[in-house]
Amino acid sequence: MKDMPEVRQLLRLLFWESTIRCNLTCAHCRRVESDQTAHRDLSTAQAKDLIGQLAEMGKGGPMMPVLVFSGGEPLCREDLFELVGQARSLGITPALATNGTLIDAAVAGRIRESGVARVSVSLDGATAEVHDRLRQLAGAFERAIEGIGHLRDVKVPFQINLTLTKHNAGQLHEVYELARSLGAVAVHIFMLVPVGCGLSLAETDMLSPEQYEQKMLEICRLDGQGKLQMKVTCGPHYERVIRQEGLYKSRMKASRGGAVPGRAGHGGTSKGCLAGLGVLFVGHQGDVFPCGYLPVKCGNVLEQRLCDIWSKSEDLARMRNTSELEGKCGLCGYRQICGGCRGRAYAATGNYMAEEPFCAYVPPEVIR
Repeated sequence: MKDMPEVRQLLRLLFWESTIRCNLTCAHCRRVESDQTAHRDLSTAQAKDLIGQLAEMGKGGPMMPVLVFSGGEPLCREDLFELVGQARSLGITPALATNGTLIDAAVAGRIRESGVARVSVSLDGATAEVHDRLRQLAGAFERAIEGIGHLRDVKVPFQINLTLTKHNAGQLHEVYELARSLGAVAVHIFMLVPVGCGLSLAETDMLSPEQYEQKMLEICRLDGQGKLQMKVTCGPHYERVIRQEGLYKSRMKASRGGAVPGRAGHGGTSKGCLAGLGVLFVGHQGDVFPCGYLPVKCGNVLEQRLCDIWSKSEDLARMRNTSELEGKCGLCGYRQICGGCRGRAYAATGNYMAEEPFCAYVPPEVIR
């Protein structure tokens, strides 16, 4: 292994799979275990210790990380709001990632009272037909929309998360407009990574590299409207596209002027793949991964301190070193801001430093 760069990485987001339980069985879900393994979820005491470890890391740096309570479906966890309160008491900003179907007026009120900063609700289409097919439950779309309405009623900020597949790729603009009409503060587009249940979609629903490129351009045009905060997750080449299309400079100008909600603070530190750089994922049994879509275990919070895993894991250190990137990613002039999706590289080759298999861009350095 080459020498690792002497750069202190800052943990910004910790995604915690607070429970493996879920009331849905979505076709593209990253989880591979069933509800029967929920007895292995971290206990309340273990979860509070994890939150304490995260707070310790934040106190030692310039900012406190955001803790995203994810799942499964986090609202299936009975002590969820107790743990949200624990995070808040330690200065951690809590966020909630949900499918929205369990949010009624009472639950929305508890979310509001608990101090959750933002809720992300998954909508995998602008219509019930499209969304319910991926969610594999009739009525899931209607229930999610109702849940969003309850959040809006109590003035809890929410964003829409869309996992992009061939099945819903034609509804990007419609989802964007739906999000606006619902009062969302952001739309986050997740590019499908073939992991967990999503492995079955790799052949049927994964966009081709060329289709990904066209969708990135479409997202860029929507993003350029400046009406909603937009973010692409697991599509690191979007950082290249917005620079090629001239959006990056205007976005930075809007961020400095405060014109676009949610932009401020993301400007100069923007990077495509944040696995192990600004992001970590902790599974429901305490295992730590670079992100939720890269099944490379870096440690376990029940056996090691989170700060030690963050600073001492050889896998995380390797991912942070762009000189270790292979194939066209290693030659690409955009490697510092993109990095390629390490999850898709791993899924395709078993090597998380291999080139991004779903990027159509051919760097000039490869042609020479």
